Amino acid sequence: MPVNLISLLGLDSLLERFRANLHESAMAAEDRVDLAHLEWQQHKSSLKTLTVLAIVLGALTVVVLIVLTLAVLVQFWDSQHRTLVAWLLAGGWVLIWALGLWRLLSAVQQLSSPFRLTRHELKSDWNALKEKI
Repeated sequence: MPVNLISLLGLDSLLERFRANLHESAMAAEDRVDLAHLEWQQHKSSLKTLTVLAIVLGALTVVVLIVLTLAVLVQFWDSQHRTLVAWLLAGGWVLIWALGLWRLLSAVQQLSSPFRLTRHELKSDWNALKEKI
């Protein structure tokens, strides 16, 4: 009759806890990989949307500003306020451009921290693991 050395030394519970922790860690790692994949898909979709919107907005802005410029300058061409109107138009465009740049930079800043949930989960997992050890 063979003697089970692990049982004889009383290491059954330690081995069982180790197996349970290993199984739990494997499941947690799989969940984190799934979360990272979902966040990557969302981040990629946001980048595509941002790119398309930036291109469309840029093209529309150019067309609108050219047409608006011509319309306003034609309206005031024969008046003494022609120079003032031209400078007011230029100042307005600079203001609109600055607001657009501000909005674009805020969108880029929002995209500059991808995988926030995954990093948070991995950090909390690491802290929990350190506490167990």
